[in-house]
Amino acid sequence: MARAFVALVLTEEARRAVTEVIDSLRRLGGGVAWVPPANLHLTLHFLGEQSGPRLVEALDAIDEAATACRPFEIALHGLGAFPGLERPRIIWLGLAEGALAARGLQARVMTALGARGFPPEARPWHPHLTLGRVPDERRWRREGGAALRQAIGRAGSLAVARLPVRGVSLMTSELLPSGARYTERASRPLGGLAG
Repeated sequence: MARAFVALVLTEEARRAVTEVIDSLRRLGGGVAWVPPANLHLTLHFLGEQSGPRLVEALDAIDEAATACRPFEIALHGLGAFPGLERPRIIWLGLAEGALAARGLQARVMTALGARGFPPEARPWHPHLTLGRVPDERRWRREGGAALRQAIGRAGSLAVARLPVRGVSLMTSELLPSGARYTERASRPLGGLAG
């Protein structure tokens, strides 16, 4: 069994730009478990624990969805928090240009997975890239939450990077003592792109 999810993988250029944003926020205070650069991605659908045969079915669904979508580009733009800046659980980087295409791709992935018996996400999908998680609100408030909240609020229109979306990836997650390690198991090109 493997813990799996469907994602858009960042280019190295986009990963470096996002890491610079995380590093600038990290200096403002503690209380946030920041995502390591190697783990940065945009989740399209969480699959949970899956057997090898189910991962093959998931990859078939990804292939079906990817073939039906043309390549596009997204702009990683603006910071925010879920559910909000007063009591954040997730600090995120949003999508500007290309958000509608990303939503369309995610909907196709969800439909193709659903046709193969994978359950839908419990919550509506909002296009974003998770930068960090706030596991303890008291620690967040004690270790610099006010400075981080102000910086995130001011960065609502921050342009970070452009990301060409050419494929969709099946990822697995392994929980280690040092944290989660994500591995790209396979990728399928958009719009029938090959090679």
